Amino acid sequence: MAETIQIFTDGASKGNPGRGGYGVVISQGDSVTELGGFKERTTNNEMELQAVVEALKAVQDSGTTVAIYTDSKYVVEGANGWIFGWIKNGWRTKTGSDVLNKALWHELVPLLKELQIDWHKVPGHVGIIGNERADTIASDFAANGTFNLYSGPKDSYGYDISDTSYDKAKAEERSAARKRAAQKAYSYVSLLDGVVQTHQTWSECESRVKGKRGTRFKKSLDAGNEKEIVKDFGGR
Repeated sequence: MAETIQIFTDGASKGNPGRGGYGVVISQGDSVTELGGFKERTTNNEMELQAVVEALKAVQDSGTTVAIYTDSKYVVEGANGWIFGWIKNGWRTKTGSDVLNKALWHELVPLLKELQIDWHKVPGHVGIIGNERADTIASDFAANGTFNLYSGPKDSYGYDISDTSYDKAKAEERSAARKRAAQKAYSYVSLLDGVVQTHQTWSECESRVKGKRGTRFKKSLDAGNEKEIVKDFGGR
């Protein structure tokens, strides 16, 4: 039975849109190959998708199973669900608008048919070694337009990418933080020069703390949470 090829991918953009980069780490047999590149004006989603397309193009003639590790919900759900509706609707969304990054999705379609892909949607920045390396590649390309990519023996690579374990507590913490960020604010609490204030809007809070040192601020979700934050900030 042929060995499964492990692929770790990530995308980054400095601004959304802004200058971006993608990173790929491919573990195949006894070798590791890194891929990457950049684009002057792009989005994070485009770079996440570009990473997967470039990775699959690199192994499309392998005739084996590919395990992809990515933190991109956009790519995983797009490749496993949305894309079928887009094709049926002539590459338009349910609202009738053009599918974003359509050219890349077009490239992905035949690759999905050629390879047996085992998708792994993983949390971002929780210590999965291969994904952390892919993130470094993508981020450096986004920031500098260049990166010294590795291609060579696995035992000389310096990273144990076969280890796909991660800190589950950290992953849960990040998930909770994302959910919290998505919730509607009850108020915002700020601390400046020892004085705690509450604000009904973010713009009010921002105007008080922006550009000032030693400030703290936090979004509250309800009246009780607001009181907890005020107390934590040293108020009453």
